[in-house]
Amino acid sequence: MRIAAAWAWRIILLGALLYFASRIIGAVSEVVIPVVVALLLCALLKPLVDVLDRHHLPRALAVAVTIVVAILAIGALLTLVVWQVQTNFGELSDSVSQGLNQIRDWLKDTFGVSSTQLDTAVSSIQSWIKSNSDKITAGAVSTATTITRVVTGMLIVLFSTIFFLKDGRRIWLWTVRVLVPREYEAVPDEAGLRAWATLGGYVHATVAVAALDGIFIGLGVFVVRVPLAIPIGVLVFLFSFIPLFGATISGLIAVLIALVFNGPIAAIIVLGVVLGVQQLEGHVLQPVLMSRAVKVHPLAVVVGITTGVTLAGIIGALVAVPLIAMVNTVGTFLARHDPEVEAKSQIEEEGGEAGESEPERTSAVSESADVSHWDARDPTQEDAGEH
Repeated sequence: MRIAAAWAWRIILLGALLYFASRIIGAVSEVVIPVVVALLLCALLKPLVDVLDRHHLPRALAVAVTIVVAILAIGALLTLVVWQVQTNFGELSDSVSQGLNQIRDWLKDTFGVSSTQLDTAVSSIQSWIKSNSDKITAGAVSTATTITRVVTGMLIVLFSTIFFLKDGRRIWLWTVRVLVPREYEAVPDEAGLRAWATLGGYVHATVAVAALDGIFIGLGVFVVRVPLAIPIGVLVFLFSFIPLFGATISGLIAVLIALVFNGPIAAIIVLGVVLGVQQLEGHVLQPVLMSRAVKVHPLAVVVGITTGVTLAGIIGALVAVPLIAMVNTVGTFLARHDPEVEAKSQIEEEGGEAGESEPERTSAVSESADVSHWDARDPTQEDAGEH
């Protein structure tokens, strides 16, 4: 009973802490979400910055070059998408009109709906739109406000990414020094480095898998001569960042576009291409690329994604898996970390004096180990507090 009571009040305390933390994060979500996105972008772009830095390019200039290259790449991709949509806009309009006529004919043949009833339904919809014009206008104003928030969030993402790339290590060291006593800094610092390595591996593996999915499905759609091959590939690439569900949704969209433009035969072929690419991803790409970065049971992934969607929508689905992977990495490291054993091994290596007491030697070795740890990892750690 004593053990159960001890566990109970600790679990209640942790639950209350998580509840209030979630409420605070929800209240400032317009700032938290851009910062989280900036961390993911930093994990993606940091290798390029490090390569430029190793080639004796100043850190600030390396960050600037990386940001410009990323913006140009995104701009080129969006330009291709807009260009192909504009090129096929006439055909798209005709296909949509033809599809609506086919739906009308299907309703007539299947359910015996007459043209008069369909016209009446369309007139009712138009009347509803006119009578609710005020609500629609209010929705448009809300959309404008949302666009303003999105632009603000994008600016926060941009500036946060720049500073994370330039001073991320110093920001982390400053955070550790503020939150943790000096003699215990080494352990959370090492745990944070391991978590960051896990996040970087996950982001790079996800981008590689998503890019291959988009390229293969886009090529398959192009070979079948379905229009909008580039937008479909980009759509598959973006949806692939949502684990488990994203590939299914983007595949269904590709099949529907093929059905509208080219008919059922092309849709079946595109469906086969999508299923083939998903099998390649599940049996080859994911085990080779993702297993090295994320070692989490599929059940934890499913539960984490569902919880993320429930709490934070799409953003929750995006960050659920990397968050679970980071927590797993940190938890494994802390569970296997034994400061007393490490201190004793360091004493044996350095050779402590026989007359020195064990607590005094352990403290001295821990302090010297922490100093060497900081100096080896960041020679500039003395001025980290300035940032």
